[in-house]
Order: sequence, then C-alpha cells, then structure tokens
Amino acid sequence: MTIRLGYACINMHLQKYHKITTNRGMIKRTFKAKGINYASELATINTGNILPILRWNKQNNIHVFRISSCLLPWGSEYQVEELPDFLKIKKNLELAGSFARDNNIRLSFHPGPFNILTSPKERVVKNAVIDLEMHGKLMDLMGMPRNRWSKINIHIGATYGDKPSAIDRWCQNYDLLSESVKSRITLENDDKASMYSVKDLYEVYERTGVPIVFDYHHHTFCTGGQSEEEALKLAASTWGSVTPACHFSESKALNENLKVKPQAHSDYIFNRVNDHGLKLDVVFEAKAKEQAILRYRELYGDENCLLAAK
Repeated sequence: MTIRLGYACINMHLQKYHKITTNRGMIKRTFKAKGINYASELATINTGNILPILRWNKQNNIHVFRISSCLLPWGSEYQVEELPDFLKIKKNLELAGSFARDNNIRLSFHPGPFNILTSPKERVVKNAVIDLEMHGKLMDLMGMPRNRWSKINIHIGATYGDKPSAIDRWCQNYDLLSESVKSRITLENDDKASMYSVKDLYEVYERTGVPIVFDYHHHTFCTGGQSEEEALKLAASTWGSVTPACHFSESKALNENLKVKPQAHSDYIFNRVNDHGLKLDVVFEAKAKEQAILRYRELYGDENCLLAAK
C-alpha cells in the first residue's frame, strides 16, 4: 500500500541556509524580564516561517509535517489573542493552514511529556488542559479540520504503580477538554515495558474513541505481547476513515553510537518501513529531519513517498 513520509518541526536545510525556523524561544527569566511584547515578536517570526517550510516540503513531495509546539514562547502563560501582534500571527497561521489544505499536507502537533492527564494531582491536569487547549486553538486558527487528520498527539502519562486507575483518570480527564482538542487528540505507545503498549491504549480507545498513533521504535521496547504487525493493525483499526498516523525511528545505539541508550533516535533511517499492507502517514522521528527522508529515498526510491488521498 501507499505510505507518505514526513518529519518533525525543523527543516535542517532552511534553518542552516536561510535561518528559517519555527521554534525561537527564551528562558523563563527572559520572559519575566521582557514580557508578552517579546513573546509576541518571536511568535510572529515563528508562525511566519511555517509557510516557507510547507512550500519547501511541497516542492520536495513531502506531505506530512509536525509543527513545533514552540510557536508561542511560554504560550501557556497567556491567551494568543492577548499578544500585541495577534492579527499578524493569525494571518500567518491562516496562510499556512490554507496552503496545507490546498496541497493535501497533513499537519500535526506533539505537545510535550508534561501533558499528563493520568496525574492524580489537580494542578498537573489543569496545566495539561491549558497547554492542549493552546494547541487546539492554533489548529483552529489555521482552519484545520476538527478531526484526527489534524492530530494533537500525546503520551498517556505515568502509571503511578496502578495502570488501571491511571487509565480511569485519563478517561475522566478527557472530558475536561474542549471539542477542539477532543476531536484531534491521539495517543502514542511508549518505549518502556512498564508503560503503555498499543494493547493498553486500545482500552482507552474503546472508552473514548481516541485513536492510537503506532510508534514502530517504541513497540520494540513495549510490545504488550504483540508482534509489530499485530500492534500496527490494531492501532490502525482505531482510525476509521482517516489515514492512520505512525512514527518511525531507529535505535542510535544499534546504528550510529553504541554508547547511547537504545531508545535514543538515530540521525537517519537504515531500514525500509514495513507498512504490512496498510495505507499510512508516517513521521520520521530522525534527528536529521527532512534530510533523513531524502537519504531514505536514495536507498529505497520514491515508492514509499507517494501522494495518498486524504
């Protein structure tokens, strides 16, 4: 079947040669000193640089792209509408979203690991909801559809020594989210045996309808007793009419540097992606970003990089 390849957040070529990036930020001390005006300045640059990256991607037949969650520096500390340059930021997002829709480019976010809806602490859950709602608002401002085509992907969070209770809390706290986030949120399998496998996440899907993003590399560490094909097909079955989204990376320890932990991602991809007969959108979580896709094409040709219907 056809798969489409994408990458995450940074275009190495554009960053190196044209200083185009979407993750300009600042430390908390700078934010406290310079405040919302400086945050607005950086956010204007960040959001304005999404479109050049998408144009480069289209020119290079890349139609899957994860946008950086650092578009709005310290974005959980304010509402985007409060930024002095909000109208410029809104326009930048509208232009990026329009280009993506017109060219069948699938956009996503992957908010950070602190978005823990399994937490027993009310403050942690509240902060997670704030951050997730910010991502939902950004998708809305880009005019992206409220479905899992425009996914906001997270990990479920810790087990706290009691996985069933943690799953219960996640499902309960899911109801705290707005429709903007609920309609887009997805869950990804983990890379530690004690954490959440695809089989574990399937229980969440049965209770909430939240699809599973299959991570090939993570599955090697947390199989849930399933083969790669079994886990991938179970995850894919949760997507309905939307093309399933997956992540693919390989172990840096096995391919590039024996001294790092096996979970660390390699710079490039060394083996062909096995789609097991499915149509998939696959984000390469390789450190070389778009360069990993170009090198993969040199190894395996363009057959795994063809355009697929939405």
